[in-house]
Amino acid sequence: MSILNIDVYPASVLKKKTEKILEIDDSIRELAQDMLETMYQAPGVGLAAPQIGRSISLVVADTGEKDKPEPLVLINPEITAYEGRASITEGCLSVPDYTAEVSRHHKIVVKAYTIDEKEVELTLEDFPAIVLQHEIDHLQGILFIDRISRLKRSIYDRKFKKGTLTQS
Repeated sequence: MSILNIDVYPASVLKKKTEKILEIDDSIRELAQDMLETMYQAPGVGLAAPQIGRSISLVVADTGEKDKPEPLVLINPEITAYEGRASITEGCLSVPDYTAEVSRHHKIVVKAYTIDEKEVELTLEDFPAIVLQHEIDHLQGILFIDRISRLKRSIYDRKFKKGTLTQS
């Protein structure tokens, strides 16, 4: 297991659509474990493969309690249904030092494969649904700052260019 480097905006890998994973082998299993370890160490509640420089369709998340973790590894996740709206203040390990309110679906259904090659369908609501939407966006080359108002985005871009936000 190892802690991986997290790419930050404006790294080009963060703007690319990912490739589907065609075979779940030991290298994918090891990568998923490294991603979980990296996410916990950061600390964060979700991490997508593009954030660690890999343009593949893999996300990890954990929206459980600190003393009761619930790690989730999803391969080739797709949102197949959604309903309702909810707004929450989001941040991102790849967009350090910035948070903004983002409108997302309140409830989603996600189809994906597990690390054990089982197809699953998950129905998620509230915070877990929002976390998964955020991570699945990464697989499409979308950052949460792409989902904020033009005014808020221009303020972010100005602060970024001035160097008042982390640019590591």
